[in-house]
Amino acid sequence: MSGDDLGAVALLQDPVRRAVYDYVASQGREVGRNEAAEAVGVQRTLVAFHLDKLVEAGLLESGFKRLTDRSGPGSGRPAKVYRRAPGEWQVSVPARDYRTPARVLAEVVELLGADEQAEHAARRAGAGLVAPGDDLGEVLRRRGYEPYEEDGRLRLRNCPFRVLAEEHPLLVCSMNLALCEGILAGIGEGAATARLDPRPGECCVSFSAENF
Repeated sequence: MSGDDLGAVALLQDPVRRAVYDYVASQGREVGRNEAAEAVGVQRTLVAFHLDKLVEAGLLESGFKRLTDRSGPGSGRPAKVYRRAPGEWQVSVPARDYRTPARVLAEVVELLGADEQAEHAARRAGAGLVAPGDDLGEVLRRRGYEPYEEDGRLRLRNCPFRVLAEEHPLLVCSMNLALCEGILAGIGEGAATARLDPRPGECCVSFSAENF
């Protein structure tokens, strides 16, 4: 655990700041100050203060963008906009390192050609993540996938395995798909299906179902 990670996470203890962060992070696009203020229900000046604090901590990143289709004289200056920063923060007391053994194990699986066994294990693990009465959205939110519905599919805004997926994409994405299939099996969602459906900046899996 680094001091920067702890400081960034501590910023989210303020309820208004956490609400602002959660709203921006959940949109998957750039958000202006007026929109954030309206969504959270506080004044624009207060939202601007919290947004800029989140940028300073590295939790959000900012830029400038025209929020209307107007251009030319009288169209006004581009507005300051915000979106979730691509980094990640982990806090553990005392400090723990789970990434290194995960990288080692992923490399061993690839060297041994044990991808199929890894997928079987992932399906079993996925089924074990389901508690009685859970629905698909609940399980995915609990595991950090940040699900949202779009065009009849349930998409996942966050990849909980991003670091490993960048280093071992074929292995980790196939294991992730198997894990999601295991979640479906544990829930008993017979009408739902999971498939590899990568989208830049999001998880590589999406779901199709009659009811989410």
